[in-house]
Amino acid sequence: MTNRAISFIVKDQNPLMLRPGDTVQTACQRMCERSVGAVLVTDAHAHLKGIFTGRDAVQVIARGGHPGEVQLSEVMTAKPDTIGPERTALDALHMMCDGGYRHLPVVVDGKVVGIVSRTDFKGLELDHFEDEQSLWERIC
Repeated sequence: MTNRAISFIVKDQNPLMLRPGDTVQTACQRMCERSVGAVLVTDAHAHLKGIFTGRDAVQVIARGGHPGEVQLSEVMTAKPDTIGPERTALDALHMMCDGGYRHLPVVVDGKVVGIVSRTDFKGLELDHFEDEQSLWERIC
């Protein structure tokens, strides 16, 4: 498949979700356990509040913060861009490239249904995306 629906990519997913009051240390431990690069920060009903990534963790440490004391609500990206499950892999790749991020929450009516990252996309999707990007670079 060259342009799968996002719903297909996240159909069996169990995304890592934590609460805004959880600490950076807890987030990093869970990310390590699950081998993922991002945590979706949600309320008790899985409504998205923000996203926390490995890049955010590095910034906390670089600024002298104590991971066991800093809450996710203090360092997460609040109200991140999201994508709906009806959209396509190429839509997600364009959003990530344009926004400069590697993770994109999948949301329906504010509620998390999954997350996609650049590594979720297959060769033909990436090839098609890169061909489009190359064409735009030549035009501009």
